Amino acid sequence: MSDEDEDAHEHGYEPERETFSHDPIGHASVTGGMSVGDLADQYGHAGVGAANLNEAVDVAATMFGDDDVTVFFSLAGAMVPAGMRRIVSDLIRDGYIDVLVTTGANLTHDSIEAIGGKHHHGEVTPEGMSEREHDETLRDEGVDRIYNVYLPQEFFATFESHLREEVFPPLEAECEGSEASRASESSSGANREKGSVSIQRLTEELGRANAAVNERDDVDEDPGIAAAAYESDVPIYCPAVQDSVLGLQAWMYSQTTSFTLDALSDMTDITDVAFDADGAGAFVVGGGVPKNYTLQTMLVTPRAYDYAVQLTMDPKQSGGLSGATLEEARSWGKLERDAENASVYGDATVSLPLVVAAARERVEGDGS
Repeated sequence: MSDEDEDAHEHGYEPERETFSHDPIGHASVTGGMSVGDLADQYGHAGVGAANLNEAVDVAATMFGDDDVTVFFSLAGAMVPAGMRRIVSDLIRDGYIDVLVTTGANLTHDSIEAIGGKHHHGEVTPEGMSEREHDETLRDEGVDRIYNVYLPQEFFATFESHLREEVFPPLEAECEGSEASRASESSSGANREKGSVSIQRLTEELGRANAAVNERDDVDEDPGIAAAAYESDVPIYCPAVQDSVLGLQAWMYSQTTSFTLDALSDMTDITDVAFDADGAGAFVVGGGVPKNYTLQTMLVTPRAYDYAVQLTMDPKQSGGLSGATLEEARSWGKLERDAENASVYGDATVSLPLVVAAARERVEGDGS
């Protein structure tokens, strides 16, 4: 009998169980001054959510540390107004993200900060006031609430002016040039088509303008996600751009100009990236359209994701895509059969900094 089997026998259970191995839960040791990477390692000794987070760090570190893995980063939710903006822009600038898929809302809030606006700490329900009374008061005062974050509405007006003065005009000129080119190719002009630009081209121009205004006006805050992507040649795809102030303003501008967006052309670009990837990893924060758009990209390629990390609060029982497990994604062919994947269930504003910091510590060798 082996030492392990003998130990198992002494503790009252039979050895050589098919689905069981002798791997006792340890107890995390936490000390002052320990690094985030050390903490994540201690999570690996424990069970339940701590074990999941440790596994997510393992997968993320593998993705980030392999130059042959193209990383698709999906960002949903209110991550920018919640204060997660710098984490994502740093990942882009430091070469850890190759493709970003996000919402028009995150790009809107990212731009507001880039050009001088700020989000503020707020309250859900102040003492002595119901939530409804609180929100009615905020409406009267011109303040929008995102859970416990406040945003004065005047920053939206500044953002709208930014779009109309800095972002949309160059894109309108491109649409006019495209329209003129198509018209010249038609002898009669009867088949003239309106020119358009891709949504990715819009996000690129947004990043350029954000960076330029941020520098010109000497804004204290970092120029942000879109600017970092523009400066790093990282494409940003925003498949549901219409569902945001950015999209609403784009639509309004298109009513009186030749500017318009092509919602389908980005599919070619992101699919080409997937085709050319030697290996592919998906880092999914939240659910919704960004999650599905990122994962479905592999359905029209010969491959699937080799690595995937998901940070979510959505349950699987509803049958919705936001709560769908990565194992379920494997059944669709979005993940390889032997893909390494991990999911962390909880508030992404808590888990994202932990996972990213620990993964970067491993890749960059800090604290080793």
